Amino acid sequence: MSTKSRSRPARVPGATRLLVALGGNAIQPAHDRGTWKEATRQMRRTVESLAAVAVPGRELVLTHGNGPQVGDLLREAELGAAEVPVPPLHVLGAETQGQLGYLIAQELGAALRRAHLDRTVLPIVSRTEVSARDPAFRHPTKPVGQFYPATEARRLHRTLGWTMQEDVQRGGWRRLVPSPQPLRWLEGDAVRRMLDAGLGAHCVFVVAGGGGIPVVRRRGRWEGVDAVIDKDRAAALVGRSLNADTLAIVTDVPGAAIGYASRHPQWLGEVGLDELTRYWKRGEFGEGSMGPKVEAGIRFLRSGGRAFVITDLRSLPDALRGKAGTRVGSISA
Repeated sequence: MSTKSRSRPARVPGATRLLVALGGNAIQPAHDRGTWKEATRQMRRTVESLAAVAVPGRELVLTHGNGPQVGDLLREAELGAAEVPVPPLHVLGAETQGQLGYLIAQELGAALRRAHLDRTVLPIVSRTEVSARDPAFRHPTKPVGQFYPATEARRLHRTLGWTMQEDVQRGGWRRLVPSPQPLRWLEGDAVRRMLDAGLGAHCVFVVAGGGGIPVVRRRGRWEGVDAVIDKDRAAALVGRSLNADTLAIVTDVPGAAIGYASRHPQWLGEVGLDELTRYWKRGEFGEGSMGPKVEAGIRFLRSGGRAFVITDLRSLPDALRGKAGTRVGSISA
């Protein structure tokens, strides 16, 4: 799929378009058990920063992770398998989009009202096209769900055909699923047309949760597949699809750093695209943590985006004013 920037359609005069990609910590910190009460409490903290950046003249679109929630649903399905059929993984992804979209709508809607901002939070169940020929389907790499003892892992491999991998440091085995490259966000054109028609002044769209539901094209129709799409790569795709000006990836650290694992990491503030790309190519950013986020920002900028930000939730408003986080490009007000 070409990553060249398409010509930008007519936009609401003076409006800027911001895509914020929420990491899992914004919804469920690692120390939480995952109860609805905990999720609500955490989201109430999260939405204060989101409401602060939903200023007049700025269109706001959100995407989010869903890893812990999918893991919980997988475990529920396993425990109830004797009585209730186990849904496919792509169906569980759809379920989490509804669950988390509802949570965001409830809490962000209330925060926007407190800030006297008249906007409706509109979650959209989203599908992401992947290729059935993607090499990821032959070599699953994405861990999902809980940890199993070795005997149970062997049984699941034998009876269900799961690919299992041992995590020595954490003491167990986990299921691996494919993580194919996202090619197209199927609902993207419709959402972009709504934004271009001016609905961004009245709505905050929540889209492509968990990277979107992975689907492939077969015999003239879309079919869901058991895979997990990297949420950061999907965020870059959503940003391109919407012709967003700025992509902000929210994580649990204040920005990107070189020498992160050393005793004296160097936190990056304002940095050029070529410089950031050099750091990424030489492996400065961890493959399982900051690497995909930096890669997503590079993809977004090289396909026509104007600015890219990595920061933590509390620093998001300041980062969009050029005063915090790692920033690349020209951030619009």
